[in-house]
Amino acid sequence: MSRAPYPSPFEPATVSAESLVAVLRASGEPTRLRILALLAAGDLTVKDLTAILGQSQPRISRHLKLLTEAGLVDRFPEGSWVYYRPSVDATVATVVGALLCVLDSQDPAVVRDRERFDAVKAEHAARTEAYFSAHAAQWAELRSLHVAEDRVEAAIREAVGERRIEAMLDLGTGTGRMLTLLADRYERAVGIDASHGMLQIARAEIDRAGVAQARVQQGDVHALPGPRDAFDLVTIHQVLHYLDEPTRALREAARVLRPGGRLLIVDFAPHDLEFLREAHAHRRLGFSHGEITRALEQAGLELVSVTDLAASPRAGAPAAELTVTLWLARDRRVVLADTRTSEFA
Repeated sequence: MSRAPYPSPFEPATVSAESLVAVLRASGEPTRLRILALLAAGDLTVKDLTAILGQSQPRISRHLKLLTEAGLVDRFPEGSWVYYRPSVDATVATVVGALLCVLDSQDPAVVRDRERFDAVKAEHAARTEAYFSAHAAQWAELRSLHVAEDRVEAAIREAVGERRIEAMLDLGTGTGRMLTLLADRYERAVGIDASHGMLQIARAEIDRAGVAQARVQQGDVHALPGPRDAFDLVTIHQVLHYLDEPTRALREAARVLRPGGRLLIVDFAPHDLEFLREAHAHRRLGFSHGEITRALEQAGLELVSVTDLAASPRAGAPAAELTVTLWLARDRRVVLADTRTSEFA
């Protein structure tokens, strides 16, 4: 048998006989096994699975209920939708990962599922393109006011460096750009955003980039659902100026950092472009070095570096353009042991 064409991010773990039997019992049905294989390739809704598997919504919902109750699948409500993904529990992941590794990729049902999966993802991507096209003029207006994106992204990669990142969290992930930009630097990542619409875009962009080790989910950056000490790197890219309580978001970011973990903030320096409040829903007109430094100190973090990227003068550009600033901070605690807490479930 050839290996199944689905990514398997699971790490091996020892499994008790009782746990092994429980997982095998729950997954030991053709449709449920096919669902597990599909979810290993990306988050899906009941509607998606219904279209892929060609079965009724009640039938698919019943299978998902059984898989969820058995702990093989996690569910994530997002507005009126619910997304499903494989459990990150080490025991479950080990057994399911082993099953998917021996699943024959040429099995006719598996081949059909993959073709329909690709068609569903292509449909999602088409909707994303339509959204981008509808809002292109608005985003182009904002981008024209500050330094080129490629310069900003080069500075982000330089700030992050080559240091190994086991777990990354991107707050206010938006289109998921940080997850794709840094995909070669981390082993796994989670993107959080409050907007269902933006999460749809992020999923399509992650799929388009072929990033299998990243997931996105709905959440509040002021009250993160995960445990403390869970991430090596947290990024907050062009998010703080939309928030009523940016310092609260920074405290939450600090809470989920592991000892020695890093926080990268990318936002605007102070400016006086008042029209951004109405035209682009900005709550804050940039942040000074001192303001961010004080907020980081209050959150228990140490400022490591600050980089200002000023826009170069351009013909026809506004007189007052935006400077993009990168603040890199670090958790002051020293890593004494390799005790790791998993990312959001």
